[in-house]
Amino acid sequence: MKLSISFRILFAIPLFVSFSTNAQQNFYDINTVQKIEVFLSQYNWDYRMDTAKYGSETYLMADSVLVNGVLFDSTGIKYKGNSSFDSTLIKNPIHIALDEFKNQAYQNYTDIKLSNCYQDPSMIREVLSYKILGNYMHCPKSNFAGLYINGSYIGLYSNDENVNKTFCSNHFNSSQNTFIKCNPIVLPGPTTKSNLKYLGSDSLLYSDYYEIKSNSGWNDLVTLCDSTTNNQNSLANVFNLDRVLWMMAFNNVMVNLDSYSGVFCQNYYLYKDNSGRYNPIIWDLNMSFGGFPFTGNGTTGMGSLTIANMQQLALNLHSTDVNWPLIKAVMNNSLFKRMYIAHAKTIVNDFFANNLYLGMAAQLQAIIDTSVLNDPNKQFTYSQFQNAMNTSISTGSYSVPGISTLMSSRLSYLQSTADFIQSQPVITNVIPNATLPAINSNITITANISGATVVYLNYRFDEMSAFQKLIMYDDGLHNDGIANDNVFGVSFQIQSFITQYYIYAENANAGMFSPERAEHEFYTLQANVPVLNAGDIAINEFLASNKTNTTNESGAFSDWIELYNTTNNVVDLYGCFLSDNFSNPTKFTFPANSIIQPYSYIIIWADDVASTSQYLHANFKLSISGEQLILSNAAGTIIDSLSYGIQTDDVSFGRCPNGSGAFDLQLPPTFKASNCDVGIDKNSGKEEMFLIYPNPASKSFTINISDDIDDNLQIYNITGQCVMKLKLISNQTKIDSENFQNGIYFVKYHNKLKKLIIQK
Repeated sequence: MKLSISFRILFAIPLFVSFSTNAQQNFYDINTVQKIEVFLSQYNWDYRMDTAKYGSETYLMADSVLVNGVLFDSTGIKYKGNSSFDSTLIKNPIHIALDEFKNQAYQNYTDIKLSNCYQDPSMIREVLSYKILGNYMHCPKSNFAGLYINGSYIGLYSNDENVNKTFCSNHFNSSQNTFIKCNPIVLPGPTTKSNLKYLGSDSLLYSDYYEIKSNSGWNDLVTLCDSTTNNQNSLANVFNLDRVLWMMAFNNVMVNLDSYSGVFCQNYYLYKDNSGRYNPIIWDLNMSFGGFPFTGNGTTGMGSLTIANMQQLALNLHSTDVNWPLIKAVMNNSLFKRMYIAHAKTIVNDFFANNLYLGMAAQLQAIIDTSVLNDPNKQFTYSQFQNAMNTSISTGSYSVPGISTLMSSRLSYLQSTADFIQSQPVITNVIPNATLPAINSNITITANISGATVVYLNYRFDEMSAFQKLIMYDDGLHNDGIANDNVFGVSFQIQSFITQYYIYAENANAGMFSPERAEHEFYTLQANVPVLNAGDIAINEFLASNKTNTTNESGAFSDWIELYNTTNNVVDLYGCFLSDNFSNPTKFTFPANSIIQPYSYIIIWADDVASTSQYLHANFKLSISGEQLILSNAAGTIIDSLSYGIQTDDVSFGRCPNGSGAFDLQLPPTFKASNCDVGIDKNSGKEEMFLIYPNPASKSFTINISDDIDDNLQIYNITGQCVMKLKLISNQTKIDSENFQNGIYFVKYHNKLKKLIIQK
């Protein structure tokens, strides 16, 4: 399908800004099938993408991509996948990079990763698995999408969030640290594993099994593998151990063997957070629920399993095998093993003992039923799709079990194991002795706990920090009441406005968490700090693409956000949060002494570097393609927020009057200064004094001034160059635009800008 010239020019012009709520459907809404339409003018596009997949895996430029009706031109597209890719098939997994050739995004997502439901008759394994996994650890979002190429329906895909630096920023509040993709680069096999086994001090020994996605990290990887293999006592200092335990529990319970737990030890990332610990991130779940029946047998065999074998997959799989050093380290530490079993029991009780997964599966299959029926290139028949929950279906060398066929028997097996039968401690009435403690005061946490020999309180003052561990006592000496009354207590000092904590209790045979999904979930205690109200502080101005404007203290042209104190009080932002994502409002935490004087400004550099004692740096960057900004207090109240669209280099948006007016273009930006002309106050209304029409314009346009003529008018092109300056002599001036090039311009009058589009 070819687009008309006028159509393509119209949509090639970037839309500038919108401060209204985005009305588009959520791209990862589980209840809707996204519509992705790709238009390629290359007659041999399939051959070229096949060739690229076998070679350098470069992107082919698509003429345009429509995402739920929103058009993007000049996007990158390529095939992806290993065993799921087949050049003889029409329906291959696809990666669409909206920003490969120009800066653009859909709802802040630059990448669309579509998986072709390979080896999955149910078509829901990936989406259902992510839906369960997200209750226990950070993981990609996932739903469904229908793909069309040049008007032809290719079929139904799972639509999975890309694990990239943006993902890390959203989940770990940083993105510049060591980031490792753990998948063999060479053909996977029993001897080619991404298993974190130490191979020697030369980083080249690891290059066939891992990819470094950060700017550096090979030496970090070597050190990590050395610790995992040779210094397992340091495991809790090197890894976010709780996420390791959840990964192991999820992979085992769900028989997800195309993972670290299987023959190739693959399909996970590791991100080193600001606490210095590595966090596993699971991805590629299309073959969970027994879709990949290979556990591995050391380095000598695939370890093929029958369906019966998978139903009874042992909880201690690979516990003594040096080729799975991470599993071996956990399973040979009695504390870690009890925690791992506790997590496995939580997953079983949350979703399988109550058959909740069956209702979720039925809902997902109902959502995609029509899309599957109409899919001309699905791997399995529509009848097999309908029966895939309770029917095992052959895929060639093995059979993929029905999801309920596998899990109903697996549930019975797990509940009969010695590890599951053991009695866990019971934890109730977890209570702090103060609901709003003062900072630097002592707080006591007590809980009723029976059946435990050791109890730990784990606490932290920052969501990105590691939890600290204290022993809780039932001795009558730790504000716990009477000795031996099953009330355990411990005290510690409150050092921040937010404290997060959970309890872990164990006996010789079993452990228990409270809340049960800890550390992913935890109890929260807020200190007694002054709480700002909505409107006290305003997002006053921001620059999302700083190329030549003000530099930070290091001399870098970083994006920035300006806040304005609308009150006559000195304000400390300690206890407040700033974020660029409405779904994660607590990304950046203001440190103590983040002071704004009355009716004054404070700058936050949005450059993902560490703050200093003098300068604030947010742990995120602003997107030139558009996103959100949200300022909230410790109670979760939104103080100020906005959404913005595509931005232009060195053109900021600011309020006039400061702190309360509507946002408008600022050229030049007014860094840490008033956004209004000297002499223009909040009642003057001069920011609305001129109009431009027609807009878009072709051969000419008219400037209409609604006030006295008392200033020059300037017109700038999109690069910031002044292309016209004239002295106005009447309230209505017609300007010839014959010599203007097509594109975006900014008309400036009284330090106010309006966008002008020239389109001939």
